[in-house]
Amino acid sequence: MIPDPASPSIDFPAAAVPGHPRSRVRQGRERILADIRAAAISEFSRHGLKGTSTQAIADRAGLTKPQLHYYIAGKEELYNELLMQVLHDWKVVFSFDESAGDPGRVLAAYIRQKLDHAFDKPEMSRIFTREVLDGGSNLARFWPMSRQWTQKKIDIINGWIARGLMRPLDARLLLQHIWAMTQYHADYALQARAMAGLPEDAHLDREPVARELIAFVLAGCGIQARA
Repeated sequence: MIPDPASPSIDFPAAAVPGHPRSRVRQGRERILADIRAAAISEFSRHGLKGTSTQAIADRAGLTKPQLHYYIAGKEELYNELLMQVLHDWKVVFSFDESAGDPGRVLAAYIRQKLDHAFDKPEMSRIFTREVLDGGSNLARFWPMSRQWTQKKIDIINGWIARGLMRPLDARLLLQHIWAMTQYHADYALQARAMAGLPEDAHLDREPVARELIAFVLAGCGIQARA
């Protein structure tokens, strides 16, 4: 298992005093773990689980294969940890505020958060997409939880509809449309740049995308966007 070095749950035994030898060991270990994680994200997002080898991860991380296996048991464990991180982010970061009574503000914030994730962490999004395209066998245990999380949002949206705050619609389809439109900018970033006549590594301005997408969704929901 390779934990996220940024996670407060990681417990590497080392002295807390800066410059202490054990502190330097800890810092070195954290750097290596971060390098492995970054390399794995890059490889899995390009090639999926089946197409990625531990040798490729080791090469990208600047390690030998034996060195890599000192830190991880195998690629499957690492892959599933990263895949679950994507799903965790989507559950925790992209939640609805159940106490909010303004669907326009809630949906606008949700769309912007999803879009920010697509722009900021496109490779993490692509890991999920590649898994789905490869048959999704590693997602079987996730679907029941996903349906529960989604149902909570559906119930909130249906509550807004019942109170006349937005037009009647299929709340599940609304969420799926938002997922598709926001995730496009991660999974199809190459096409987005090509259509804009930009180089493959060019910066894409997310703000016009966010404004247009929020206005589009709110109008479709019968909600007047706030100035």
